Amino acid sequence: MNVPTFWQIARRPMWIGVLVLCLAVAGAFAALGQWQISRAVEEATSTGPDTETPVPLREIATPQQPIDPLDAWRRVEVSLDIVPDDGFIVSERINTGEPGYWVVLHGVDDEGASLVVAAGWTDDVHAAIDAATDASGYLGVVTGRYLPSEHPNEGDFESGELTRVSAAEFVNLWSELPEGGTYAGYLVLDEPLDGLEPIDSPPPAEQVELNLLNVFYALEWVIFAGAAVFLWWRLVKDEVEKAQEAAKEREPVDAAPSEGDSEAAPERDGSDSGH
Repeated sequence: MNVPTFWQIARRPMWIGVLVLCLAVAGAFAALGQWQISRAVEEATSTGPDTETPVPLREIATPQQPIDPLDAWRRVEVSLDIVPDDGFIVSERINTGEPGYWVVLHGVDDEGASLVVAAGWTDDVHAAIDAATDASGYLGVVTGRYLPSEHPNEGDFESGELTRVSAAEFVNLWSELPEGGTYAGYLVLDEPLDGLEPIDSPPPAEQVELNLLNVFYALEWVIFAGAAVFLWWRLVKDEVEKAQEAAKEREPVDAAPSEGDSEAAPERDGSDSGH
């Protein structure tokens, strides 16, 4: 019994043509799914505040009050004076992959509130010391990114070396106690002091909300594309099963004995032997 296999039937011109048609339909469905995904991305909305347009510091922060998480990492502008002899260097600071030092200053805004100011980075400790020592006077209206204060490192007190930018710690180090309170965060300047490099402070990752309806439609088109290919496979499979059934129906007929074979030839008895 010679029954054609699945691939023997699939290679017949008719089924090759059906496969090409199904692949074309699947390709069209896949393209529609991709279009729906692109629509979902285009219509995606950011769920967080605008962090890149500078706003006055007083609009998002109040001295002696914690930072609202939604206002952390926003760019702000503020007019500052730099208090002399209150500059420090913070070590173990990585900037664009390189270890070095931050120069941290004591800034005071127009209303007398103190602000920790990260004024720049350098890999030269002597340049950092000079910048921290020489900085003083009116800095002007500056812009930068407002960041949450870091937790103090207990080891800093023992070693006498600063490795964290903590507003609570700097208040205890400044020569002049702030009269107008202290901001809970610190400011990383966009433009560093002369002789220093900008501190890398990229914007926070945006939380994006996709249009779930478009995503659902895209998944539907992907399913339809798979169904088109499955349809071809099912049709060829049905053809194979039909061929197998036809072969089974022919099998008893081919094996049945002929009428002449079914009638046994008469045996000749001994009485005929004498004639």
